[in-house]
Amino acid sequence: MHNITIKTPDEIEKMRVAGRLAAEVLEMIGPYIKPNVTTDELNAICHDYIVNIQKATPAPLNYHGFPKSICTSVNHQVCHGIPGPRKLKEGDIVNVDVTVLKEGYHGDTSKMFIIGKPSVLADRLIKVTQECLYYAIEAVKPGVHLGDIGAIIQQHAEKNRFSVVREYCGHGIGKIFHEPPNVLHYGTPGTGEILQAGMTFTIEPMINAGKRFVKLLPDKWTVVTKDHSLSAQWEHTLLVTEEGVAVLTKRQEESL
Repeated sequence: MHNITIKTPDEIEKMRVAGRLAAEVLEMIGPYIKPNVTTDELNAICHDYIVNIQKATPAPLNYHGFPKSICTSVNHQVCHGIPGPRKLKEGDIVNVDVTVLKEGYHGDTSKMFIIGKPSVLADRLIKVTQECLYYAIEAVKPGVHLGDIGAIIQQHAEKNRFSVVREYCGHGIGKIFHEPPNVLHYGTPGTGEILQAGMTFTIEPMINAGKRFVKLLPDKWTVVTKDHSLSAQWEHTLLVTEEGVAVLTKRQEESL
């Protein structure tokens, strides 16, 4: 268990607050995501809400030089898309990734949004990716290996003829935005770290409609699929409890 922090009850309380705030940002931004809105406008709305309403900090802003307060990854963008002047249009899919820092603790979550009516493929990709996350969450409890979690995601994605991005993964989270362990979204059952109560980490599968290969754009942040196929991602921050798991970033619409 190298450097994995087990959270105290006090820290867990702070993680619950940060997680709830992050979820509330995604609930708030939904109605604004429609044709002709720019991802920069979405960024501004989220930034204002986090800073002025929640009295919190958007963790991505200036994180290793990231220039914005949220990530917006559209269509074949896999993750870390930088909000900008691009207007969303009918049929686009976009992942909005939010991390809120409150009283020294992080809540990290992302959700897929569809502009108008999606293609059949986009719809299926989004649904299967969310199922990958939910099946993985269901398996979380003390004694389970991280490899078990990765295997569940990989099997469900590949069974549906989709592929799992391997270069990016979930991560431990707490006072530090990204801390050990790395949570891979592929793997072998029975391998990797063993989960124990008090661990907090994200699961955030990135699933591609085409091949798994990705590349980094010259902006040094935006990751895209090499074959330009669509990519989807969903993310939650989780707490391992004695009984199983608590989803710290659960939204109202979810029955987990």
